[in-house]
Amino acid sequence: MRAMTINEPARQVPLYGEYEVVVLGGGPAGIVAAASAARAGRKTLLIERYGFLGGMGTAAGVTNFCGLHGNVYGEAIRLVQGMASDLLARIDHLNGLNAPHLILGKVFAQAYDTAAYKIAADQLLASHKVHILFHALGAGVVMGDDNRIDALMVETKAGRQAVRAEIFIDCSGDGDLAVWAGAPFEIGDEHGHPLYPSMMLRLNGIDPVRAGDAWRTIPQLMEAATAAGTHKFPRKSAIVRPQKSGIEWRVNFTQVAREDGHAINGVEPDDLTRGEIEGRKQALAAFEFLRTVPGFEKSYIVDLPPQLGIRETRRIKGGYQLSGEDVLGCASFEDSIGVNGWPIEAHVPGDVVFTFPPIPESRGYNELPYRMLVPEGVDNLLVAGRCASMTHEGQSAARVSGACFVMGEAAGSAAALALSGNRIPRDIPVEKLQETLKQQGAFIGRDEPVPKGL
Repeated sequence: MRAMTINEPARQVPLYGEYEVVVLGGGPAGIVAAASAARAGRKTLLIERYGFLGGMGTAAGVTNFCGLHGNVYGEAIRLVQGMASDLLARIDHLNGLNAPHLILGKVFAQAYDTAAYKIAADQLLASHKVHILFHALGAGVVMGDDNRIDALMVETKAGRQAVRAEIFIDCSGDGDLAVWAGAPFEIGDEHGHPLYPSMMLRLNGIDPVRAGDAWRTIPQLMEAATAAGTHKFPRKSAIVRPQKSGIEWRVNFTQVAREDGHAINGVEPDDLTRGEIEGRKQALAAFEFLRTVPGFEKSYIVDLPPQLGIRETRRIKGGYQLSGEDVLGCASFEDSIGVNGWPIEAHVPGDVVFTFPPIPESRGYNELPYRMLVPEGVDNLLVAGRCASMTHEGQSAARVSGACFVMGEAAGSAAALALSGNRIPRDIPVEKLQETLKQQGAFIGRDEPVPKGL
């Protein structure tokens, strides 16, 4: 019988560089983590697998910021401030930011142009002198003594290279860096099934006058098409909304599953391969249906994104796991580093189910504890974004871009504080981190007045 493994010869790996802070992953958490660490004067490198920033927001074509806003006692408020405000202003300056729009009559989201997001993110990092390495895929770590990461291995067009840092921040979305370093993790619900992914698409050539508020009538048209047997849909809750220009609309219509009906697992290569192909098939079917909707008859697909939109894979276990009860109960924490105003968004078989805190009776947001950024078992590592320490239900809410901005800014600031005090991130004075974040314009909850306006 042939061996099922191959021994790779030992080799000397070139050292790409040495930094104080290295961030893996250029999504919303990674963008602001790198920028906030560099703003504090730390030599910072951001490593990203693609040639652009934005994470699922650009690579998966999400084109919509969720979680920037909350419903506070019945009033819509933009809760996520700080460095996210700088990024939003840059996107808006490029004429790439929509006005916030209401979701389910309860909470706001805000659409953007993906090209503007990419450019604005470049500008933000350049303004803080962040070093960037694009087209570099994380491939493993070399551990040092005392539960510390010595180096991160990356694969580039120049071959395998190593990057050293004093503190690493895992913003990979999948928790890759943390898992390679030995941090414990979970995947999915109690049965190991993650949230379903989706393949986004954008259409152009829509007649905005004839289309009108088509997002209100499309669900009824879907029901009629299903009853007539002319179309089948992978899920009930379709999102079809206009971009900045009314002739271009974004479409979130798909739900990608394995043959057994469970969600594609985004850290299994064969699953990802099948998911990409199935996602495009579903996107084409959605487009063919939408061409029957008034105003969409002459539309065409202007963009299928570079990758499938992954909502959940690994969640790293840290000092605290944010839970669904925390979200619905609007929990407070002594070590809060910001807030999340997005509800639980459960992608269940064939549908999307939103569960909100009581509205308008409650303040509508939960605080996010610093402990969820600090993984167990690794001393010079922080984790921010959708792979931070949360339960399946908690992650169903706090995985969105608003909460990722919050976690990223806190992680970058915490790394800088740890370096300035010669401490590991787990042992920094949280009160000093909170004061730093407030000085930078972030809203962390606690005893602060709630921001005003959208």
